[in-house]
Amino acid sequence: MVSTDDRGSLEGVDVAGSVDAQSIVFVHGSMFTRKIWLPQQQELSGEFHIVAPDLPGHGARADKPFRMEPAIDVLEETLETHVDGSAVLVGLSLGGYTITEYAYRYPDQIDALVLSGSSANPVGKLELGTRLTGGLARLLTKPDLGERAAEKLAARWVRKRNLPPDIEREIIEAGFYPKGFGDAGPDIAGEDFRAKLSTYPGSTLILNGINDTLMRRGEQAHAGAAQNGRVEVLTDAGHICNLHRPTAYADRVRRFVNRTVLTQH
Repeated sequence: MVSTDDRGSLEGVDVAGSVDAQSIVFVHGSMFTRKIWLPQQQELSGEFHIVAPDLPGHGARADKPFRMEPAIDVLEETLETHVDGSAVLVGLSLGGYTITEYAYRYPDQIDALVLSGSSANPVGKLELGTRLTGGLARLLTKPDLGERAAEKLAARWVRKRNLPPDIEREIIEAGFYPKGFGDAGPDIAGEDFRAKLSTYPGSTLILNGINDTLMRRGEQAHAGAAQNGRVEVLTDAGHICNLHRPTAYADRVRRFVNRTVLTQH
């Protein structure tokens, strides 16, 4: 168990805030690492206990490719080690699918879900699209030249976000892992995450960037499948909406947690 007001990085997990506060676990998407959540950690750690792990294939766990089973193991270990009881889970893109799978398996460990950039359900026609996109990602990043080009593009994208210099530096220094989606695509293709979400009894917020047209696909159906779901959309934001509008994203998470979790305690 981490100590009160712990702020640090432990074994590929960032932890901040008091352990006596409501826990929120943030799970990143492919390409990036846990450091993508630093703006939200900064905004929310004064009120909540913030935990952010690296998924397999990324950051401190880059030595092994992403697969859903070890990703679930990472979340299970993260909650057992760094959370006293249950937590709100927030996931972006691949992280959204991962926490949906976790909620399907372990609903009693979760107080609520926030899903961003993961409303597109990879079944039917989208299953084929997911497999093809994953295959293309593997093909493009197989040569070292392609991987380095993707890393440079990602770093340039981060620099354009007008983030505080220290946060920008940490995100970039943590590295980028363009092979992540190539590994993850076949692993999630064909999985009916909407059906799995429908089994989770708690509250779900679908929080997307308005310009994320592909991964917003089906957001209303996704929220409708949830037993207590709602959709909120951030203007002037795309797929990685937590970095497009960091403060607005943190505010939406704060309001959702206060409304659906803390008022029930």
